[in-house]
Amino acid sequence: MSTLRTLAHAARRRLAPRATATTPALLRIAVGGYHLWHVGRRRKLYRGVHRTDPASFEPVGPARVLRRPLPPVVADRLLDASLVTGALFTAGIGHRVVGPLHSALQTWNFSYRNSWSMVYHHENNLVLHTMVLGAAPTADALSVDALLRDGQLRPSRRSWMYGATPTAMNAAVSLTYLLAGIAKFTGGAGASWADGANMRGQVAFDSLRKEMLGEESSPLGRALYPRKELFTLMAATSLVVELGAPLAVLDHRAGKLFALGAFSMHWGIKAIMRITFPYNLSGVLYLPFLLMPPPESREG
Repeated sequence: MSTLRTLAHAARRRLAPRATATTPALLRIAVGGYHLWHVGRRRKLYRGVHRTDPASFEPVGPARVLRRPLPPVVADRLLDASLVTGALFTAGIGHRVVGPLHSALQTWNFSYRNSWSMVYHHENNLVLHTMVLGAAPTADALSVDALLRDGQLRPSRRSWMYGATPTAMNAAVSLTYLLAGIAKFTGGAGASWADGANMRGQVAFDSLRKEMLGEESSPLGRALYPRKELFTLMAATSLVVELGAPLAVLDHRAGKLFALGAFSMHWGIKAIMRITFPYNLSGVLYLPFLLMPPPESREG
């Protein structure tokens, strides 16, 4: 029993070290602010989706409870409600109620949006991050709640819960990258995916598809296509980043390296294939890795 207790304490010191309330508060502001920007600038687009031909409606996620689309005005109001709760969430007002409510509305609205045409996987990590932040004590600093309760924006309290918040967010992100890496090995190419031929073929196919649809393909992708050795390097690097993602949760230094590698990888994808992952490219996705506190000492 003493051995298990020792291991549990060691895990807690590494994965949930005591930290100040400012750490999760910064993440709340960044993620909440991103949601307001991401949804706010697409509000007109979402309203148009709500008025799409009902024959195109194939519910996914929580939206599977529906047999038919919601009346457009109802879907519009739910979208607007998430912008209201998003503003309250970001400001840290009534977080115990607003946090879970905002997370629920965001999850519903993205699921409903993805029930038309195609599923946008790039929003999954934003939803997972918001779930963690909505349930965690992330409004204990830099918030209206903190100002009303403590009379200051940065109270001096420390807690393991503040250190556990970025760890939980990082674990969710690392799992998505790990699954992406495993999918490459379990796909048709298998382990040969690492030689870069599959990636090179994807770039060529995407470029051809864009040109056939009247879109402009990436000049960089066309220029790099003859460089087979470069695609081998990029494929191997992407596998290292994806399969090594769980290590980023265990060590704050590995987390920073992973954040740099994954961030660079997505900007490379945008440059070579013009495929955009907005949350990844914003850098907000990787902020928890940068703010993850170092392990707590035994004396701490």
